[in-house]
Amino acid sequence: MELNKWELAERFMRYVRIDTQSDPNATCFPSTAKQKDLSNLLVKELQAMGIVDAQLDEFGYVMATIPSTIADEKLNVSGIKLPVICFCAHVDTAPDCCGTHVQPILHSDYNGAPIILPDDPNQIITSEDYPYLKEFIGAEIITASGKTLLGADDKAGVTIIMEMAKYLMENKNIQHGPVKILFTPDEEVGRGTYHLDLKKLGADYGYTLDGGELGSFEMETFSADYLVLQIEGVIAHPGAAKGVMQNAIKVAGEILAALPKTEWCPEYTQDREGFIHPNHIEGGAEKARIEFLVRDFDTQKLKAHADKLLKIAENVIAENPDFSKVKVNMEVTEQYRNMREIIDQYPDIVENAIRAYKKAEVNPIVSPIRGGTDGSRMSFMGLPTPNIFTGMQAIHSKHEWIGVRDMVKAVEVLVNLVEII
Repeated sequence: MELNKWELAERFMRYVRIDTQSDPNATCFPSTAKQKDLSNLLVKELQAMGIVDAQLDEFGYVMATIPSTIADEKLNVSGIKLPVICFCAHVDTAPDCCGTHVQPILHSDYNGAPIILPDDPNQIITSEDYPYLKEFIGAEIITASGKTLLGADDKAGVTIIMEMAKYLMENKNIQHGPVKILFTPDEEVGRGTYHLDLKKLGADYGYTLDGGELGSFEMETFSADYLVLQIEGVIAHPGAAKGVMQNAIKVAGEILAALPKTEWCPEYTQDREGFIHPNHIEGGAEKARIEFLVRDFDTQKLKAHADKLLKIAENVIAENPDFSKVKVNMEVTEQYRNMREIIDQYPDIVENAIRAYKKAEVNPIVSPIRGGTDGSRMSFMGLPTPNIFTGMQAIHSKHEWIGVRDMVKAVEVLVNLVEII
């Protein structure tokens, strides 16, 4: 198949210029109205391709159907019922780094030298820091300009799906069943599936386009919980606090200081090792709270991590007489679970993807994600959904970049996949 890499690059750069950052502190859904700016554009572009049912709902989900090219869409050429597959990407970008006024730069013939980003010369992308860059010497890469993230996470996925849709609508000689398209909001703040109506979507299984380098295929994620330690101290006027005040802020500090320094944390774990990560603290002398991310590939270990944390906190209080009246309790919220627990029940989903990779002359690299995707939640909602590469690199940072070649290859994989199925 032939794809115009320059048109793909232009589409991607057009999308990343639209600010779609989500907001973890918002109570509305989607968390920011500006995410719909891109979603509305996507609906118009899908409809212009001839995908007439493309629509945006009140919650910010875009759904569309690429029509079957088989006379009876319920059957394939062997008379067997065709599964309906879905390709999914999220429109929002992470709140970790500025996403306003993104200025993408196309480096059309990368020479391997350090890339000094023009809007902030202190931001330099090097192959020493990002060895994968060496794969693109003489090829095209796209970066931001130095003041913002790029937004390849996940506008690369959005671009790939849109290019696939365009190709299939222009090449109706390719035999395939109905293909669903889904663009979600708020994935970066962990709410991407909160209002997703899978019955309305009508797919049997899916694939997210939210992965990294060429060839990566992910069917296993962390299982994740969110823990909050609530600390209740004893307040008094500072002028009359002797023997009375028991400062919740100091208790919180002691608990954090008691955590292991070189293990059980993101900074010192890799591969399949789990961790607990304090990521937010707030409060005052009377009350304080520490929020933790808890991650492990083994779901059963999440409780052990939580128990260990609570024991550390209780020991800090028990061993310090100045904290004798302090109370601590823990709240646990489930975030997502390892999607492999579901996907292992549907081996064809993986086998078909691997065949599609190989047909595109892409070597499949099956590895776990030290994170999660919308696919994690959707798998447990009844839509098994592993993850396909997009090429995105150095995500959530000003150094974010992507190789155009990787996006082109991802489009080829998707087209192969719908043919194979």
